[in-house]
Amino acid sequence: MKILFKLFLVLSIIAFYQCKDEKKTVEKKTLSLKKKKVKKEIVKAWDSLNSHNTEAFLTEFGKQNPETKVLIKTDFGNIKIRLYEDVPIHRANFIFLTKIKYFNTTVFYRIAKNFVIQGGNSDEMYTQRERRKYGNYLLKPEFKSNRKHKYGAVAAAREWDHNPNKLSSPFEFYIVQKKSGAHHLDNEHTVFGEVISGFSTMEKISKVRVGVDEWPIDDVKMTIEILD
Repeated sequence: MKILFKLFLVLSIIAFYQCKDEKKTVEKKTLSLKKKKVKKEIVKAWDSLNSHNTEAFLTEFGKQNPETKVLIKTDFGNIKIRLYEDVPIHRANFIFLTKIKYFNTTVFYRIAKNFVIQGGNSDEMYTQRERRKYGNYLLKPEFKSNRKHKYGAVAAAREWDHNPNKLSSPFEFYIVQKKSGAHHLDNEHTVFGEVISGFSTMEKISKVRVGVDEWPIDDVKMTIEILD
């Protein structure tokens, strides 16, 4: 009888610990399953601008980057520009490209005598690579009745062919160098800023030698920096 009792006791103890181990195994499996359900947060790059989110990205970027003054530096001197706050998408775009230093490998590639000086492009591979990186996006026009092509106006270049919506190039801009302005371009190109100092520099650039395509014989290089 005592032997049977001891045997029963031993079996009970073994069964108890087996149940306990099984319970731990189930708990571990349950915990493991719970861990698998945790989703990793996807963090987008701060410069995730592309052709599909252009307006949303630049609207938010503009709120966080309210600067309106930039300085164009050239070998001929500097040109200070004020960007208009009432043309928010174009302003934000110019500030964005300045902050990623896009313009720093570009040149004034077109000098149309007594008309405009145009910049924002180059033969550099970096320039083309940056354009492809952001999907060669375009900007909707932001025409304003009070923003005209006066002397010193800064406006966005654009394609004229196959562009009925007058979408702006985000990369290329021009400055009106003609003293009487270029008002035939009003409501054709978006004016988003104006020269506030450095008119003499602009005039010096307008006098450089150019080829038949109005591209300067010697590159007129630029860098652009934010002032405030």
